[in-house]
Amino acid sequence: MTESANRKQGLTAVILAGGMARRMDGQDKGLIELNGRPLIEYIIDALQPQVDHIVISANRNLHEYRRYSYPVVTDIISGYLGPLVGMASGLKTCDSDLILTVPCDSPFVPPVLANRLDTAMIDNHVDITVARDNERIQPVFAMIRRSTLPGLLAYLDNGGRKIETWYTEHPMALVDFSDWPDAFININTPEDKIAVEQKITEELQARVQ
Repeated sequence: MTESANRKQGLTAVILAGGMARRMDGQDKGLIELNGRPLIEYIIDALQPQVDHIVISANRNLHEYRRYSYPVVTDIISGYLGPLVGMASGLKTCDSDLILTVPCDSPFVPPVLANRLDTAMIDNHVDITVARDNERIQPVFAMIRRSTLPGLLAYLDNGGRKIETWYTEHPMALVDFSDWPDAFININTPEDKIAVEQKITEELQARVQ
């Protein structure tokens, strides 16, 4: 992992795996298998070289997630109220100065994610950095200072749930990842799963040729 003066107490990745996955018939997306491996394993493999610690935010199948030997945290507000609650749960649990949030359903996390978000945070003197592609912001791919937690808890207590709305309450910078076109491919439907499995197979075949 690249050292940074921004990380006095390290960097913790929070993998957001606490959703209901309604469009996947309620399956636990982090445990859906892609070519024989649970989806969360792709995320863990991508994050391990980039961070000091990993936390899994989940609300069911907790014993399955604990098999990976990382702390598993449940939402501090029940009811499957969205990823912002998972972010708050991760922030409240970890001791790191920074967290890196990543969804459990995007298997192509770029190896430069943490470093690029961290560099932008330092250069722009902000509390939050968020990835974007050619078309839009990717709000769950973010780096967040732990010092924002009190404000986030207050926002949630007042009924706020929208990530982008909370972001605007803090100094924030968007970080371009348009040079990583596959970074934000995710699995929301069975058709998405088939397409991603095919892509993984093709990449593996290309490596052995």
